[in-house]
Amino acid sequence: MTLPNPEQLLPEMLAALNQHLTNRSISEPRFIGIRTGGVWVAQALLEARGQEEALGILDVSFYRDDFTQNGLHPQVRPSELPFEIEGQHLVLIDDVLMSGRTVRAALNELFDYGRPASVTLVCLLDLNARELPIRPDVVGATLSLPPEQRVKLLGPAPLGLEYQTLASAN
Repeated sequence: MTLPNPEQLLPEMLAALNQHLTNRSISEPRFIGIRTGGVWVAQALLEARGQEEALGILDVSFYRDDFTQNGLHPQVRPSELPFEIEGQHLVLIDDVLMSGRTVRAALNELFDYGRPASVTLVCLLDLNARELPIRPDVVGATLSLPPEQRVKLLGPAPLGLEYQTLASAN
C-alpha cells in the first residue's frame, strides 16, 4: 500500500479544520503541536492559513503512561506555551494517532496549565489502532496496518511518510 503524500493532505485538513472552527464559532484558536511530528504538521497548517500565530509546543514525555517501561527519550525538551491555556480554544495537533496514549498525555499536561474552553484534535494520520477512546476532529487519512508496521513522519519540510517494521520479539 502506498502512503499518502502529507503535502496533498494539508489543504483538505485545513479546509476541514476551518469548517470545524466556524461550526463551533471559534474565531481565535490557539495552535499547539505535539513534539516533534505534530509541531511540523502544525507549522505547515499555520503557514497554509497565512496568518502569523503563536505556536505552542508540547513535549509529553513526562506525562506518558509508558514512561517507566520505555524510559526517557534522549531529546526531551520543555514544553513551550506562549499563551494562556485557561479559557482558550485549543487546536491540538499530532502527526500519527495510534493508541491514543500520546494525546491522553498531552491533555493531562494541558490541564496542568489551566482549563481550556475546548480542545480540537487534528491528526495527519489515524492508524485505526486505538487503545483509548480518542478520535480526531480533523484527520488527513485513516490507515489500517499490520501489527508489526508503523508509519513515521519525515520533516520538517517537505513533509513525507515512510513505513517502519518493528523488530521481531523472538
